[in-house]
Amino acid sequence: MTALADLSLVEAAAHVAKGDVTSAALLEACLARLDAVNPTINAVIWMDRDRARAAAAAADAAVKAGAKLGRLHGIPLAHKDMYYQAGLPATCGSAIRRDFAPDITCTVVERMAAEGAYTFAGLNMAEFAQNPTGHNRAFGDCHNPWNPPYITGGSSSGSGAAVASGGTFASLGSDTGGSIRLPASACGVTGIKPTQTRVSRYGVMPLSFSHDNVGPLARSARDCARILAVIAGHDERDATSARNPVPDYEAALDGDLRGLRIGVPTNALLPNADAPVRHAVEAALRVLEARGATLVPIALPYMAEVAAYGGIVSRVEGGAIHAKWMRERPQDYAQHLSGRIYPGLAIPGTYYVESLSRRGPILAAFAAEVFCAVDLIATPTIPTCLPTLAETDIDNGPAGTEQRFLAVSINTRPFNYLGLPAISAPCGFDPQGCPIGLQLVGRPFAEGRLFQAVDAYQRDTNFHSVRPPLTLETSPMATA
Repeated sequence: MTALADLSLVEAAAHVAKGDVTSAALLEACLARLDAVNPTINAVIWMDRDRARAAAAAADAAVKAGAKLGRLHGIPLAHKDMYYQAGLPATCGSAIRRDFAPDITCTVVERMAAEGAYTFAGLNMAEFAQNPTGHNRAFGDCHNPWNPPYITGGSSSGSGAAVASGGTFASLGSDTGGSIRLPASACGVTGIKPTQTRVSRYGVMPLSFSHDNVGPLARSARDCARILAVIAGHDERDATSARNPVPDYEAALDGDLRGLRIGVPTNALLPNADAPVRHAVEAALRVLEARGATLVPIALPYMAEVAAYGGIVSRVEGGAIHAKWMRERPQDYAQHLSGRIYPGLAIPGTYYVESLSRRGPILAAFAAEVFCAVDLIATPTIPTCLPTLAETDIDNGPAGTEQRFLAVSINTRPFNYLGLPAISAPCGFDPQGCPIGLQLVGRPFAEGRLFQAVDAYQRDTNFHSVRPPLTLETSPMATA
C-alpha cells in the first residue's frame, strides 16, 4: 500500500470514511514526514501537535459512531501562515507579526472544518506574501524538496514544499501575482488560482485588494476540485465574494476533452521559454490533444497594458496596506519588500484610478478576442528552468539578480489583473531535476473546465504522483 503520507487527499478521505485508516494515523504520518524533511526544506513555521491530535481523535470517534461525514472528514492540513484561526499564530511570514494571534477564524478554514478537516501547522511563506521565490529573512528561506539549493516559488513557498514532500495532503495558499501557481510549478504539485471573487477572503491577510485570491495546492486536479467546492461561494462577511453557484467540480472529471479548444500563444508566454520548459509544455499539449482537445495558435492581446496597469494596482494597494508599519517599523521589512512598497506610496492617485477603471474594458476586450476562439490558454507556469535561491537573492546578490527574480512570475501576473482562473500542474523536469509546470487559463468561473483538462492529463501521466528523492529511497520515473 502507498505510504499514508503519500496518499492523495481524495484517497485519504475515502480510507477514513471506510474506517480502514484512522485520522490519527494520517496525522502521525504527516508529522513524521515533516519531522524528517523540514530540517532540509524549512517549510514549517509552527505546529500544534496536541490540538491536532485531539481533533484527530474526535474525527475517529465520529467514524466509529456512524456520524454523517463531510467531504474532508479526518484530513489533517497545514496552511500558509496567513490564514487567521482564533488562538493560533498567523505570522504572515514577517517579523512584525511574529507574535500575532488573531481572535477570528477565516471563512475558508471554517468551511473546511465544517467538512471535517483540521489544521495542524502554519507553513513558511514569503514575508507578507511579497516575493515569487521563497526567500524569507524572518524565518529562513524555504528550500525545494527536489533540489534544495533551488527556489520553491513563492509566496506560498512552504505550501508547495510541504505538499510535495508528503507533509500535508493539501494546503491553502494565496495568489496575488502567481503565489499559488509558482510554488505548485516549482515543487511539482497542482495549484489553482480561482476567478477573482470566487472564494471569500475574510480573515486572510491582504496584500492587494484587487488581485488577492485564495486557493488550494494539492497532489492532483481532483484533490483541488474537492477543496475548491468546499471553500468557494458567497460569504456575507466578504462583500466582494461572488454569488455564482458552486458546481460539483469532481462530477465533470471524466477524461473526455473532445471539443475543447486550447490556445497556444504565439506572441508571448510560451515562445520565450527556456528550451526544456517549452519542450515539456509542448509534450503536455500533445497528451491533451490525444485526449480530444484541439490546439489553436493564438496571439494574446493587451499584454503590455495588462503588465503596466497591474503593476500600478498591486503597488498602490500594497502601499496602502503597509503604510503605517512602513512609517513606524521600516527596519522590520526586507530590502526587496521595502523596494516594492515605497514606490506604491508615490504613485499618483490618478494613475491608480486609471488602472482600475481600465481593468473591466481590457478584460472584456481580451475575452472577446481570445475566448471566442479558444476555451483555455496554455503557457508554462514559470518560463525558465528554476533558478537557485542564491541566483534570485535580490537583497544580497549582484546587479542583474533582480532580472532572474522578476522573470519567475512573468507568466502568472497578467491573469491576476484580468481576474481569470488559472491552474498549474506538473508536466516534466528540467536538467537540474526540478519540476516544470503547465499553466492553463480559462474564462471567468471556468474552474471546472480547468480541472477537467488537468485531470485528463493526469490520467495519462504520473508527474503528479512522483515524490521528491528527499522523501523516498528511490524516486520512480515519471512518464508521459
